Parts: sequence; C-alpha cells; structure tokens
Amino acid sequence: MGIAGIILVALGLSMDAFAVAITLGLAAGGRPTMPQALLTGAYFGLFQAFMPVVGYLAGAHFADRIETIDHWVAFVLLGAIGAKMIWDSFSREEKKPGRSPFRPANLLVLAVATSIDALAVGVTFAFLRIDIITAVAVIGVTTFALSTVGVKIGSAAEARFRSKAELFGGIVLVIIGIKILIEHLAAH
Repeated sequence: MGIAGIILVALGLSMDAFAVAITLGLAAGGRPTMPQALLTGAYFGLFQAFMPVVGYLAGAHFADRIETIDHWVAFVLLGAIGAKMIWDSFSREEKKPGRSPFRPANLLVLAVATSIDALAVGVTFAFLRIDIITAVAVIGVTTFALSTVGVKIGSAAEARFRSKAELFGGIVLVIIGIKILIEHLAAH
C-alpha cells in the first residue's frame, strides 16, 4: 500500500471523528474558540494515530479478542453520550455554563469511541508491512485537520439550528454508534 492508499485509509478512519466534531460544534451553545477546536482535533488526531500503533504492536492474537467486542464498546460509548445529549435537549432546566462539550473527560471518551476501529487497521498494517510511522502520521494529521474543521462547521450550523442543535448532535452520535455496530455484525 502506497501513500495514496494510506491517505484513503486516513480519510475513512477520520470520518466518525469528523462527524462527532461537528456535533460538538453544534452542542457548544455559542461560538467555540479556536483553542477548543484545536483541542478537539488534537484529542481525535492523537487517538486515531495511537490506536493503529497499539494494533500494529499487538498483532493478530490480541486483535481477535478485541474484535469481538470493539463494536460494542464504540456503540455503548457513543450511544450513552448521544442519549444524554438527547435527554438534555428536552430538559427544562437552564443550561449550566460550565457544561462545555469540550471538557477533557468528554473529549477523551469520544476520542476513544471513534478510534477503536483504528486498532484493527493497525493489525492489518502489521500484516501488510506498512511503514507504521508514515501511516500514523498521515492518520493523525488528517483526523486532526478534519476534526478541527468539523467543530467550526458545527458551530456555523449551530447558529441556524440553535434550538435543536443538542438534539441533532445526540441523534448523530447514536446513529454513528449503531452504524459501527451494524457494520461489524454484518461483516461477521
């Protein structure tokens, strides 16, 4: 696999993170700052780059064990966060200003949930003898850039859809979780 193939893999892996970044921009309730967008990109980019390294090092033995549950982990994490966003969108309580979607704990959970599929890609890279350093650099930079832009796109859309942004963001997260689950179950 050449650099063009690695770029295509990077784009494919980054799409879930991009979609989640858009929902973060939607849920921000105001204009996210550039540091918040960059922080989101950094979390998502680092985890998308880190997981293939783990998969690469772990090899096929470990991947067989993880592969049986990875889709469930992503489904539960994204589903739970999405359900909470949907629930909050119907809450009559006034929003608390300290509940930013860019909290480190929130970004960590979302980054892990959207990067689990990259673990299996890392195993594939090991079998294909792909240069892992080049691959993870391309994956990390691609995901960083798309996630940072995604937050800004979500923020721009939030101004138009302010009243339903959190509901929409929650629905998107649940759909991404279901998509990951269905794709894996259909493949097996």
